[in-house]
Amino acid sequence: MTLRRISIITLITIALAASPIWAGPPDISGVETLKSLVGEWEGTASEGKRVRVSYQLTSGGSTLLETILLADHPSMVTTYYVDGDHLMMTHYCSLKNQPRMRSALPAAQPKQLVFSFVDATNLSSPSQAHMHRVAFTFQDTDHFTQEWTLSKDGKDVPTVFTLARKK
Repeated sequence: MTLRRISIITLITIALAASPIWAGPPDISGVETLKSLVGEWEGTASEGKRVRVSYQLTSGGSTLLETILLADHPSMVTTYYVDGDHLMMTHYCSLKNQPRMRSALPAAQPKQLVFSFVDATNLSSPSQAHMHRVAFTFQDTDHFTQEWTLSKDGKDVPTVFTLARKK
């Protein structure tokens, strides 16, 4: 009887350990390029306005939290996280909508990450103004650009942030 109980407990333990429920959330640790952004950044937007961006890891290291402070503009927050074999982001925009975008999960440290529109909450129609794309281009560990593309009435309006790590 005791051997049978031990066998059953062992089988249950093995089954639970192999179960995706116990695997936990995906970890952003494999995405070193995004993790390397943690800290404070300063720069300019393409219109010449000053921009400050900060990054911090949150949610047990599974999410990168970005806060954008653009002169004469309400602050915005974006979360970056792994979803299966993709990177996802949700941008909490000052336009009061929340576009979600997707990028391929990089195998190594890429020179560029491009996130493309998937869907959005609080968007009444596709022609309503919303962020539709963002591309990160990495020059080195202390310099990168973000090119945000606003979609408005079917037209693309790009804004580039040129950023340097605050030392």
